[in-house]
Amino acid sequence: MHTARTFDVLVLGGGNAALCAAITAREAGASVLMLESAPVAFRGGNSRHTRNMRTMHEGPLEPLTESYPEEEYWQDLLKVTGGLTDETLARMTIRRTERHVPWMKAHGVRFQAPLGGTLHLSRTNAFFLGGGKALVNAYFRSAAALGVEVAYETEVVDLALDGDRLSSVTVQCRGARHEIRAKAVVVAAGGFESNLAWLREAWGPPADNFIVRGTPYNMGKVLKLLLAQGAKQVSDPTQGHCVAIDARSPRYDGGIVTRVDAVSLGIVVNRDAQRFYDEGEDFWPKRYAIWGRLVAGQPDQIGYSIIDAKSMGKFMPPVFPPEKAQTVRELAGKLGLDPAALEKTIGEFNAAVRPGTFDHTVQDDCRTEGIAPAKTHWARALDTPPFYAYPLRPGITFTYLGVAIDERARMILADGKPAANVWAAGEIMAGNILGKGYLAGIGMAIGTTFGRIAGEEAARHVRG
Repeated sequence: MHTARTFDVLVLGGGNAALCAAITAREAGASVLMLESAPVAFRGGNSRHTRNMRTMHEGPLEPLTESYPEEEYWQDLLKVTGGLTDETLARMTIRRTERHVPWMKAHGVRFQAPLGGTLHLSRTNAFFLGGGKALVNAYFRSAAALGVEVAYETEVVDLALDGDRLSSVTVQCRGARHEIRAKAVVVAAGGFESNLAWLREAWGPPADNFIVRGTPYNMGKVLKLLLAQGAKQVSDPTQGHCVAIDARSPRYDGGIVTRVDAVSLGIVVNRDAQRFYDEGEDFWPKRYAIWGRLVAGQPDQIGYSIIDAKSMGKFMPPVFPPEKAQTVRELAGKLGLDPAALEKTIGEFNAAVRPGTFDHTVQDDCRTEGIAPAKTHWARALDTPPFYAYPLRPGITFTYLGVAIDERARMILADGKPAANVWAAGEIMAGNILGKGYLAGIGMAIGTTFGRIAGEEAARHVRG
């Protein structure tokens, strides 16, 4: 353990934001130590499970198509957050994404050709070749080549925040405690979504039915210590990136493949075989992140996405096969639902569908009339066997409770002033920009933008 020397910059965390900060600070001449609580095989936090970054571009920017201007990106974010966002920090995130792609390539990240199909993302989101695991490995290679030191399986257990300055960090590594000193500290240690007790504190008993899509190592210890010692809080413990995932997923670390993308193509019912929300409200990358909270609000936190044969092949298949039946009644039996209730719900839905031209690549004119909730786009009668269903549970990706920052990524204290030597990046400060809701690929945009800013500013502080 590197306790004898004082590092210029200490980075708490090992995901995308932490790596961007460490690499940037090291390139600026600072000595850097990263603390990663996970073992090597699980390094990278939730960034291991990412696939893409939402990226502004005014014209062609390989690997993206067409253009995605700042104002459109901002309006997309405004819509999903319902205005619960800091516009200055949000626009900084957006503007800088255009510059990230060449920087990422220079540090070993490779991108894949644009995706077609129902995700509608070829214009807006740059996909990493090999996904988040490949991105994280590329950054760790780049960091090692630069001389960044990394301590794995090293957990922060205490912080000494004296006034506006963080003087030391106490860690536990292989059963022993060590105190580490640094001139500047970047906190990029994620949210608290893996901490089931904290989730239950925030949500009550429904949290017992939540599944954690991401890393089991985001216990929120650094966040809890910072908030207890005077960091200014943003967002609240019930806000987060919570999507509807397959109910058969593992409790932790199932990642992206557990998501169910069939929702907008059919109907979703609860335990009582009742629909409860408009499945066709908007394109999936803008609306998928609301469905975790919607399912969390249903009895027993369970839902069922139901489609018929017409929709198979029109969405990204999840890792688990659907339940399949030749009749609605048989499907209800397999799901443990009341057959008469499900037949009634589907019968009423089918009767409410109005003729239109189905086209999942646009907000089409296929809708319902005279039924609540309405389905406003992509409404087609469920009438072509076999019928399919995916059971749904709320899947927590990351929580938004975090620390406030300013435009220089400096952590703000409860008195409104910035800390003298603490910067924050990634999920631990994402609540400044994501008050609620989510936009596909924006987590990586936030982490990359503020990781690079934090690394730059921390190194500048050290140089004096």
